[in-house]
Amino acid sequence: MNNDLKIFDELESSVRSYVRGFPTVFKKAKGYKIWDMDGKEYIDFFAGAGALNYGHNDDNMKKKLIEYIMEDGIAHSLDKATDAKGDFLEKFNNVILKPRNMDYKVMFPGPTGTNTVESALKLARKVTGRTNVISFTNGFHGMTIGSLSVTGNQAKREGAGIPLQHVVTMPYDSFVSENLDTMEYLERFLEDNGSGVEIPAAMILETVQGEGGVNAASFEWLQRIEDLCKRWGILLIIDDVQAGIGRTGTFFSFEKAGIKPDIVCLSKSIGGYGLPLALTLIKPEIDIWNPGEHNGTFRGNNMAFVTATESLTYWETDEFEKSIAEKSEKVTQFLTSLIEKYPELQGEVKGRGLMQGISTPVEGLAGEICAMSFKKGLIMETAGPEDQVFKLFPPLTIDNEGLEKGFAIIEECVKSLVATKEAVAAK
Repeated sequence: MNNDLKIFDELESSVRSYVRGFPTVFKKAKGYKIWDMDGKEYIDFFAGAGALNYGHNDDNMKKKLIEYIMEDGIAHSLDKATDAKGDFLEKFNNVILKPRNMDYKVMFPGPTGTNTVESALKLARKVTGRTNVISFTNGFHGMTIGSLSVTGNQAKREGAGIPLQHVVTMPYDSFVSENLDTMEYLERFLEDNGSGVEIPAAMILETVQGEGGVNAASFEWLQRIEDLCKRWGILLIIDDVQAGIGRTGTFFSFEKAGIKPDIVCLSKSIGGYGLPLALTLIKPEIDIWNPGEHNGTFRGNNMAFVTATESLTYWETDEFEKSIAEKSEKVTQFLTSLIEKYPELQGEVKGRGLMQGISTPVEGLAGEICAMSFKKGLIMETAGPEDQVFKLFPPLTIDNEGLEKGFAIIEECVKSLVATKEAVAAK
């Protein structure tokens, strides 16, 4: 195999996406670096869209995984009891749930983020006996029919090929402007018998919207959402598939808001190593599933249990969380300085933790910055309905040298592109 993309062009479906934005053949990865077939090194500010929060090929996880495989550990088990699953459940409870005073049953719905969202929606409807769900503008929750119905992106929704029903979309925090209180709007719809909006089974939201534009809800807004749900008997589902597992600074993205969702959806980095795994956390009183009522052939990915268990070692003390906070502040400072140095960006810093970016209204600029960054050895993607945000998603384990190298490439690209656009405009 060489660095030629011909085989992918000829044989892989046209649905392929990231290979178009990052047109090379990758061969090796370690930590925050990836190398292609020609040996060119790239800094990874993408981290598997949030699936590689601990970086590539973490030494301890790799060691545990190799040992498990070499000992003929069970790979596939559906939802049978295995030692790997038991070890994960015990450590997750002791390291994550108990210290946070959280009481949840753990469901393994299948291997991906959309599986956990589907199970959450299904359970909410079963518990409440209601049909509709309230989702929020620019939310992204997955690509299967249920999760797609609560997703805002029009292009993704059109791929369904059928009407997406039983969902009412409400404005996310600051969707219209910072001056418009979207909670008043939402509450009015629930209170008014003439609004046409029935009391829903659940509300589902991301505390920081990844694909939707790195929009961060305020802690106050999240608290008011929780209060509203409690008053109306609506289940609150937090989709922490991308924003969770430390990405926004704490293990769960909603911790600093002090809320206790009824259902929490986890996937992506919960497996630690990039292996497929998803969890649905359910308050015990609403865990009313009948055995096998929701299932999936690959809900027992034991190799992912092994690496997931080892990944929780990062959270046994508060040192890892402190390091994320320090790096997050560096990212915020860099992005803020970038806006100040280059007002032509007309930029706004978005997001929280190591899930931040700059939104620019200059048409196509965010995409051009990502494309030029790739040529210079940095992998980064856009977000938002118009791809107007370039977002920084480095592994949480990246060191300061890696961050600074990435910053330098981004600034070099911004400087070059802003100068080019000024020159074109002057002609």
